[in-house]
Amino acid sequence: MAMRQTPLTCSGHTRPVVDLAFSGITPYGYFLISACKDGKPMLRQGDTGDWIGTFLGHKGAVWGATLNNEATKAATAAADFTAKVWDAVTGDEVLTLAHKHIVKSVNFTQDSSCLLTGGNDKIIRIYDLNKPEAEPQEITGHTSAIKKALWCNNDTQILSAADDKTVRLWDRNSTEVVKQLSFDMSVSSMEYIPDGEVLVITYGKTIAFYNALSLDMIKTVDAPASIHSASLHPDKDFFVAGGDDFKLYKFDYGTKEELESYKGHFGPVHCVRFSPDGELYASGSEDGTLRLWQTAVGKTYGLWKCVLPEELVSENSDTIYCTTAAPEIKA
Repeated sequence: MAMRQTPLTCSGHTRPVVDLAFSGITPYGYFLISACKDGKPMLRQGDTGDWIGTFLGHKGAVWGATLNNEATKAATAAADFTAKVWDAVTGDEVLTLAHKHIVKSVNFTQDSSCLLTGGNDKIIRIYDLNKPEAEPQEITGHTSAIKKALWCNNDTQILSAADDKTVRLWDRNSTEVVKQLSFDMSVSSMEYIPDGEVLVITYGKTIAFYNALSLDMIKTVDAPASIHSASLHPDKDFFVAGGDDFKLYKFDYGTKEELESYKGHFGPVHCVRFSPDGELYASGSEDGTLRLWQTAVGKTYGLWKCVLPEELVSENSDTIYCTTAAPEIKA
């Protein structure tokens, strides 16, 4: 029998959703933050999409957002030339970090003591959050805007992707480039998986997997459309991707076979990420919504409840319907 995917739609944003990130698993579950061009990043319960709160304070589009593992701190990167650090429990603004241009990327160290930023001024910055008055450490070398900067290798190295068509691996202490990848077009997204040191990069219609420490290629997969973002399942069984054709694609990581594709968004998909338990993946789109999709369609999880009432299943039916308690979650 075929299973019908029923995504949860999280509305509330008024402009395109351009970035999202999950926290780790906490005693209170896990959480999801979204960055949006409306300048109002939102925090949600990760497994249900329920709105928790909105971080208010930016005066421009928010291009990047992240949570620390414990979901106690949030950070955002915006077009108002600032990155902000927030108390994710109270929603209060903790710190504003002034930059010289649009900030696109923010990333916490594992202990949440330092924040990594990158943006249109082509400079990677490391802020010591325990010494907010201190000048940040700066790393230069990219020749175009930085799209993403991420800690890796237990926070001893940094991965960055920029519009100069390169991905670079930096040593944190020496600030020197350890390795570099060059492409024939700009990289559209980059995800780092600490478990196994896997780097997921998208460019054009290609989803590429690299060893994050050596930058040796593991494999590449061609998608049916131009891809803006991809994410690898925590168990590395599957990966998902989304892009220009409004669809979400799910592939087998081992065989590279396309397993499923779903259309739910009404605009290009800008970002997609698996939850930390791998039970769902979230997507953000030009249509201003987030959607949550089940990894294993039909499993009872979160707001999804799989039921087979006898009256719904006829002799000619080849579809099992997995219902949700609340198909649209509003802010």
